[in-house]
Amino acid sequence: MPLLIEQALNGLQLGVMLFLLAAGLTLIFGIMGVINLAQGSLYMVGAYAMAAVAAKTGSFWLAAPAGLLAAAVAGMAMEYLVIRKLYARDHLDQVLATFGLILFFNQMTTLIFGRQPLFVEIPDFLEGSVPIVAGVRYPLYRLAIIAVGLATAVGLYVLIARTRLGMLIRAGATNRDMVRALGVDIRLLYTVLFGLGAMLAGLAGVMAGPILSVQVGMGEQVLILTFVVVVIGGVGSIRGAFAGAMIVGIVDTVLRAFLPGLLRQVMMGPEADALAAGLSAMGVYLLMAIVLLVRPKGLLPAHG
Repeated sequence: MPLLIEQALNGLQLGVMLFLLAAGLTLIFGIMGVINLAQGSLYMVGAYAMAAVAAKTGSFWLAAPAGLLAAAVAGMAMEYLVIRKLYARDHLDQVLATFGLILFFNQMTTLIFGRQPLFVEIPDFLEGSVPIVAGVRYPLYRLAIIAVGLATAVGLYVLIARTRLGMLIRAGATNRDMVRALGVDIRLLYTVLFGLGAMLAGLAGVMAGPILSVQVGMGEQVLILTFVVVVIGGVGSIRGAFAGAMIVGIVDTVLRAFLPGLLRQVMMGPEADALAAGLSAMGVYLLMAIVLLVRPKGLLPAHG
């Protein structure tokens, strides 16, 4: 039971990280109609900016906002210079352009920081572990990631559902021409929205920095899982992105933790570990296929 609780928390922590990436991705695609493969690059930008400022200043309180700001600025610049020209183009053009942006960000990051990964220390006030239940201690920093992710999810829901900006965003998704006719600068609105999605990706990068190595290409490693989350949850749905992220995070973590032990009951150790690794990697994709068979638009599509 203690191991199950620990792995469930690990799955929840992975889930909130995926939600931050998926929320920006589903907002941009669901509202602006743009497939943004470079969302993972914005995650990398946030992580690198945070790591660089932390190395220079030694202050987490300066490094974290720097990561958020860098990702938001990079996202808005990307929208203004590239994405804005793709709104009327088909999805293939968007895929090719944003794939090109991945290559650009990776090469630019390599030129600035080199190929060696950067490592960020966990802030002093979040070091150590705390007891969860009898016999289970859990790292305080990972609990902080879960808390920040859940608070961000609530804040994003309030922003979209309860504020004037959220109203304009939802209206722009339904009928952008009508919103423009009412005097709203739809181009500025889309730039702000893209910046918001980029900042969410940057927040994921900031939080991942102290527990993962910050390296070139780190965004592509989570991008595919992020798309799986969006498909399972439903394109354009924040609620769907949250539900999908939690499901994918927990399923992926639990399979990787427990499947090797289960297979060792019926197979030799090395063969069991190899098969478990393959099945664990396939697990979330099999889950996605099942969801699409049952609910082709996802669990919680935007219109739901």
